[in-house]
Amino acid sequence: MAQPGDSSADNISELDATAVIARDLIRFDTSNYGEGKANSETEAAEYVAEHLRALGLKPELFDADPGRTSVVARVKGRNADKPALVVHGHLDVVPADPANWSVDPFGGVIKDGMLWGRGAVDMKNMDAMIITALQDILGEGQQPERDLVVAFFADEEAGGVQGSHHLVKNHPELFAGATEAISEVGGYSVMIGGKRSYLLQTGEKALLWVKLVARGQAAHGSRLIHNNAITKLAEAVATLGRRDWPIKLTGTTTHMLAEIARILDADPQRVGPDELALATGSASGFLLASLRTTTNPTLLQAGYKHNVIPDTAEALIDIRTLPGEEEAVLAEVRELVGPDIEVVVMHRDIGLETPFGGSLVDAVTSTLQLHDPGAPVLPYLLSGGTDNKALSLLGITGYGFAPLRLPEDMDFPAMFHGVDERVPLDALVFGRQVLRDLLTNY
Repeated sequence: MAQPGDSSADNISELDATAVIARDLIRFDTSNYGEGKANSETEAAEYVAEHLRALGLKPELFDADPGRTSVVARVKGRNADKPALVVHGHLDVVPADPANWSVDPFGGVIKDGMLWGRGAVDMKNMDAMIITALQDILGEGQQPERDLVVAFFADEEAGGVQGSHHLVKNHPELFAGATEAISEVGGYSVMIGGKRSYLLQTGEKALLWVKLVARGQAAHGSRLIHNNAITKLAEAVATLGRRDWPIKLTGTTTHMLAEIARILDADPQRVGPDELALATGSASGFLLASLRTTTNPTLLQAGYKHNVIPDTAEALIDIRTLPGEEEAVLAEVRELVGPDIEVVVMHRDIGLETPFGGSLVDAVTSTLQLHDPGAPVLPYLLSGGTDNKALSLLGITGYGFAPLRLPEDMDFPAMFHGVDERVPLDALVFGRQVLRDLLTNY
């Protein structure tokens, strides 16, 4: 089996297998820088595949390009009459600057009752939970209730072009018979009015990654130049970055806010959507953005020397719209930045929204409440995106469900793409147990 690093410093005997596997996966630096630049996922994929083979499964490895490896395996269920369920994670992570961290971001450090490192919550924790839940089921000679398509994708952090989208386009047979899927960024606990509740992701915003291009006159830096590409770009970037997009509620966010109001015993006709979202504490870091479009500048590029005015300047803008509003928002963006700025769509993907109901939602809710009795389960719309977007092209309905029972004071949204990303060890055990029961019975 591939060895991601020396584990002698850790007392493995005291760690749950989920923490061990997640720690090992963190030690594979699978940083994805976007625009085709990424570290290889192959070693991490081979590590995952060996765990699956040890369970008697026959994983297949697929390379979209050299080093961009995804893993898929099918687990036979007890009931062939039920549609298959896709259970998926991704193996890549966003980059991390070690200078900003208190630990090695790729060290898989165990301290203070937590696992630290890039991918601890996004999403090598879920990758590990999937594997150990299967170990619990298959290791005891059991089967899941239905067929499972277990997938670990490459390239999710760059839109899945070389991961989930590649497999959906070129190998759709892998997902034959599947109608539903579960993956990341849902099933975690939040505190609402002092009561622990869980957010089930039943939708996600659409994705528009655009590049702004400004052009002007190249000249010596000492000259008086009004046609300055950087100045024009800066004005456009500031306009989009400061744009306060209006609140627009969808079916999902309307349901979510009503449930928050119920738990708080508040009148949703008198308490505004933002105020209700803020009442969820740290979870509002996700929920506020689900109520509106966002346009966040993320990268600037221009020039090459202090005394040379460049003729071109560029910026990347991460736009997330509510489902179905992509074209309207794109038109408004073009109007806001003006005719002198070229807006180039680099990558786009659809938004998703699914009603909070049905057999899988019922199974998720009952399984969570079995492990945390009395805890409410609420729907929410993810402000980001997942590989469920790609699977939806095959008619597969996806949900975010990586169950974690978290400490009251943990700012979980800040862990995603943040500094000192970490997850409690006991939350990993909780997730393993919840997934095991869900996959056994659903």
